[in-house]
Amino acid sequence: MQTSATYRDIKVINAWCMYDWANSVYNLVITTTFFPIYFAGITKAAYGEDTVPLLGRTFKNTALYDYALATAYFLIALALPVLSSVADSRGNKKKFMQFFTYLGGAACIGLFWFKGPQPSVGWGVFCFIMAAMGYIGSLVFYNSYLPEIAASEDRDWVSARGYSMGYAGSVLLQLAGFGLVLYFSAKGDDTSGPRFTFLLVGLWWLAFSQITFAWLPESKTPKEKSIKEVLQAGFIELKKVWSQVKQLKLLKWFLVAFFFYSMGVQTVMLAATLFGSQALGLPADKLIVTVVLIQLVAIPGAMLMSYLSGRLGNLPVLMGVVLFWILVCMAAYQVANLKDSGLEVEFHFYGLAVAVGLVMGGIQSLSRSTYSKLMPVTNDTASFFSFYDVTEKIAIVIGIFSFGYIDEVFGMKNSVLALIAFFVLGLLALLVARRHARAV
Repeated sequence: MQTSATYRDIKVINAWCMYDWANSVYNLVITTTFFPIYFAGITKAAYGEDTVPLLGRTFKNTALYDYALATAYFLIALALPVLSSVADSRGNKKKFMQFFTYLGGAACIGLFWFKGPQPSVGWGVFCFIMAAMGYIGSLVFYNSYLPEIAASEDRDWVSARGYSMGYAGSVLLQLAGFGLVLYFSAKGDDTSGPRFTFLLVGLWWLAFSQITFAWLPESKTPKEKSIKEVLQAGFIELKKVWSQVKQLKLLKWFLVAFFFYSMGVQTVMLAATLFGSQALGLPADKLIVTVVLIQLVAIPGAMLMSYLSGRLGNLPVLMGVVLFWILVCMAAYQVANLKDSGLEVEFHFYGLAVAVGLVMGGIQSLSRSTYSKLMPVTNDTASFFSFYDVTEKIAIVIGIFSFGYIDEVFGMKNSVLALIAFFVLGLLALLVARRHARAV
């Protein structure tokens, strides 16, 4: 592939991409595969049903999982303006990226001690929230490096390479975890396999991230500010970013679209395993195989989106991908109806998994690179990516909370209908953005 990057740039880019390899195992193994299955199984075994007590009330266990994730994203969304301000004003965003990495890795290791027969639900939820905050918090600083290390014309393929490396590394650890589950299950132990997998995730994340930290450049140190100025500056910066965004109609409508379709994309990724387990009744081994299938398809899917964006443009490809997501959600709802009718839906779910994999990485990679292209030239990249990440995190809070609440009240199948509505709103906003793009 032809690039405009120098040899040294390539070394830095590869180190940057290595962080996707390091931290994506959390997203796949903890939130997507092993932990949701483990959490639902261990709480049901302990309490004899799908409800679990916490903080003086009883929750449906799958909904509690969604609420815990929503809490993590909400807390990070509140903290990001201050964190980004500190990073920009002190020139130490690598240190903050390291802090969140170590927080997330340590929390994953802490999940090793979340075990039966009477699990400490508070400890499990706490570690899960801390791991999620570590993952989410590190990404805002990680993403903000993209416009610093890659030229505008290189950002699509650099972003896609990062996601592809993340999927490849995730699959390797996923297979190792699957092997551990099979090994301990053969001995009659259904909990040690997932717990040792959580331990491996934390160690993997901490170890491989050191390559990234060794090569990523230190940010330039700007003029020193007082603590009060720094704390205020984060929200002032967001307000300043928003004032610039409002003047750039194309960027504004892209962010509106990104806000709505992120509600759907991220919720599907975070709740897909629970949907297969609870709504479709699939066993854990088949769900793990399904997630591996998604990751394998996602690798060429991310590269395909990069290729198509180079040929057709970013916005048309994003519009096509969001439309595809709508069709996937409609199909998922119909599959749940087939299950309710007593029909076998295993292979239908595999088909959905392939469809999700094709567009899962592509829409994330293309969204990140599109934003980096549309944002104005600035030295405060962390502030602009903080705005981007706050937008996404608030979207995820709304999306995953809605999914969990509808699941508690009406059942998980009906939660899929809310996702369709989110994608439709995102597609409409992309159509408006496309119109402004033609006017530029």
